[in-house]
Amino acid sequence: MVFSSLIFLFLFLPVTLLVYFVSPRKLRNAILLVASLIFYAWGEPLYILIMIFSTVFDYFNGLLIDKYRHRKRIARAVFIGSMVGSLGILGFFKYAGFVVNNINQLFGLHLQAADLPLPVGISFYTFQTMSYVIDVYLGKVAVQKNFISFGAYVTMFPQLVAGPIVKYSDIAGQLVSRKVTLDRFGEGSELFIRGLAKKVLLANNIGLLWTSVKATPMEELTVLSAWLGIIAFTLQIYFDFSGYSDMARGLGKMFGFDFMENFRYPYISKSVTEFWRRWHISLGTWFREYVYIPLGGNRAGLMKQLRNLLIVWFLTGLWHGASWNFIVWGLYFGCFVMIEKLFLLRWLGRCPAFLRHFYTLLIVILGWVLFEMDHLASAWRFIGVMFGFGGHGFADRQALYDLSTNVVLLALLAFCATPLPGKILTFMQEKWRIAGMITVPVIYFIFMVLSTAYLVNATYNPFLYFRF
Repeated sequence: MVFSSLIFLFLFLPVTLLVYFVSPRKLRNAILLVASLIFYAWGEPLYILIMIFSTVFDYFNGLLIDKYRHRKRIARAVFIGSMVGSLGILGFFKYAGFVVNNINQLFGLHLQAADLPLPVGISFYTFQTMSYVIDVYLGKVAVQKNFISFGAYVTMFPQLVAGPIVKYSDIAGQLVSRKVTLDRFGEGSELFIRGLAKKVLLANNIGLLWTSVKATPMEELTVLSAWLGIIAFTLQIYFDFSGYSDMARGLGKMFGFDFMENFRYPYISKSVTEFWRRWHISLGTWFREYVYIPLGGNRAGLMKQLRNLLIVWFLTGLWHGASWNFIVWGLYFGCFVMIEKLFLLRWLGRCPAFLRHFYTLLIVILGWVLFEMDHLASAWRFIGVMFGFGGHGFADRQALYDLSTNVVLLALLAFCATPLPGKILTFMQEKWRIAGMITVPVIYFIFMVLSTAYLVNATYNPFLYFRF
């Protein structure tokens, strides 16, 4: 089940909200847990056992660490077992095939790996259970003795599918006590509808252009079509992923939780470093807190700091998928972050803002080629087409048609990728008091109607981050 589906919007969510709010407060975590398990099992009933096992496994690991806190060897053994177990499950389902295929190619073997589909959300809930055990082991949070509350945290359906990655320490208090006011519920509803519109009306529509370009044989592509295609994907993945994050945060508010902001207009950045402070913020925060800082961060000299950055960016790429293109994608950005730290940021500081912005967008767009293509060889060929290598023409009739039919949509998405739409809505609410009280709800109502109408007839409604 996905948020951008009619069955979720008009059956699952209304029923869950109704049962949740008519129930006593002490039962709400249990209701949230049951609803989350139903949500997850809707499309993958067998894989729900993996989620339940991970939840039970790290619930008891937390209890054991707390019990043997003063017997450090036992606590450390439990902690290591938890990390090995969690990473082992993630590694088996996500990376076993990749490892076996590389061993076969390296040694000329013919080992077989089970071709198992990736459980939805496993990368997210694995990181959440790991962060809980780590924080309990380090004494940063109190152990959670209520299994229902811990289960609600791990399986919480609003952020299960695509994050943001929620650390236990961020919502421990909210699991015990939270309050939903009419204002907070309305704020959450607006955020959810805004995310739904971003996903359905913007990401899905521009995604059709990228799908068409990607399906075109490489030898038939022109420079213009290649650029149009990858710019379309650049916008699609932002509105797709940030739309889901907005929906998750909106649902969280509707149930009384506050999740961290996951995107902060990354395409207005003026450096790669700034871009990654604005893109998938919860993932960057997780790696900084649980990998970069424990490795020493920037406290042990420049060379070790660069080593730590390289490790983090290798793991960032690997987290996204079991493929060399993801690893290269992570290291690609890691190299630019390191270069900027060494000297480039100082140089960029002397450049006009539009040049810094152009530089950042160029690096990011080329990075999305590495990210999206199935193989590195295809990525290099596509980048070659973008820059006119291999005898590809600048434009053909199809490229000009794609440009003319999508130019308005591209301009709209570029505008919506900036803070301006939000500022306009805020201005209307604050400055046009009476008119804003009427106009803004009408705008959100229109968003909801248009999104629903699109879903009724939709044949194209992918979610890009399901595969991670």
